[in-house]
Amino acid sequence: MRRLNVVRKCRYSVVYLIFDTEGNLGKVDYISDYEYDLFIRPDTYNPRYRVWFNFTVHNVREEQRVIFNIVNFSKTKSLYRDGMSPVVKSTSRPQWERIPSKNVFYYKCPNHQKSYVLSFAFAFDREEDTYQFSYCYPYSYSRLQHYLAEQDKRGLDFYKRELLCHSMQQRRVDVLTITSPHNMESTAATLRVVFITARVHPGESPASFVCQGLLDFLLSQHSTAETLRDNIIFKIVPMLNPDGVYLGNYRCSLMGFDLNRHWQEPSPWAHPTVYATKQLLVELDRNPVGTCGILLLRVAKYLFSCRKWI
Repeated sequence: MRRLNVVRKCRYSVVYLIFDTEGNLGKVDYISDYEYDLFIRPDTYNPRYRVWFNFTVHNVREEQRVIFNIVNFSKTKSLYRDGMSPVVKSTSRPQWERIPSKNVFYYKCPNHQKSYVLSFAFAFDREEDTYQFSYCYPYSYSRLQHYLAEQDKRGLDFYKRELLCHSMQQRRVDVLTITSPHNMESTAATLRVVFITARVHPGESPASFVCQGLLDFLLSQHSTAETLRDNIIFKIVPMLNPDGVYLGNYRCSLMGFDLNRHWQEPSPWAHPTVYATKQLLVELDRNPVGTCGILLLRVAKYLFSCRKWI
């Protein structure tokens, strides 16, 4: 975690807020005790994308009201225009809550080179608390690894976790197989394969919640889940871009690539996670198992990109 120096643009001040960032807040300008301008760090090696933010604030005063302006958004169309709002939690209230949408404004600002600005007002209520603000509900790489480790401990015979590859920064990329035990080693050509991926874009953190919910269901004792496991082999890659997630990027990998644009000819060096995933897909397509078809789904903000049986 990195602490940011606040650049003062006003002559008089009583108390500075202290900002800590997970890596994607680049600079903070002090406007007054009641207003701060925040600058998002672009995705690594790609200045085009400046969207995701996740930072903490402390050294606050009770009942202090502050306007935060995130002044260099790169996205012209945003759900913030349609009622979405940032989320906040604090030391004494560890559950994420949305800031009321009436306190959130998204607009094009002539004072900041016509960049898009997200402004939101917030009232601090406890001086001893640390407050955390985020673009939307975060879901980290470490959270996924903890969740998968918990599933490993259950010893389920219809669940298998394997290492697909490592990312450029040597983080695990897991592939999960969920199906009935008799399907694990089956060579029957009548089984279908459903292949699911998530978090190719690191800023799509809702995808991880959707994917975890899907895993919870498929690993449950629900009768529908049992029927699905009996008839389908599920292959799931829950986090395709772990480096981007760790770095706080919105769309890109460590090297600045939008991995979702490199499926045609992925490089084993520049796009190792996509390359390994595609190799697995090709292998499955050639395998007698699943010759009735492979259904490829990508989980983003919701489940979409449903392609026909191939």
